[in-house]
Amino acid sequence: MKYIVAIIQPHKLEEVKQALEAVDVNLMTVTNVLGQGRQKGYTEIYRGAKEVGGLLRKVRLDIAVNEEFVEPTIAAINKGARSGDGAVGDGKIFVLDLADCVRISSGERGGTAIG
Repeated sequence: MKYIVAIIQPHKLEEVKQALEAVDVNLMTVTNVLGQGRQKGYTEIYRGAKEVGGLLRKVRLDIAVNEEFVEPTIAAINKGARSGDGAVGDGKIFVLDLADCVRISSGERGGTAIG
């Protein structure tokens, strides 16, 4: 089992969700976050307002998957989040080992509890 954390541009969320649904990954947690990466000091337009440097608005996706879904999940996030122009700021994907998962309602554990 793996725990995938992706940090993406807010305006790319819908495209990423559609790409994930296409590979049958439907369970995720989405959080609005602030962060800064290599684009610090660059100007970014968000909802018509310019933001310069500092902490920029991003979206964090937390997704737990079984091994067979790791590569399709990464590919789907890349497909949906990439701007295509090669500019910095498209985001990052982190893949972590997931020791266990417990479904609270049934007590199931491991891979069956994920989805």
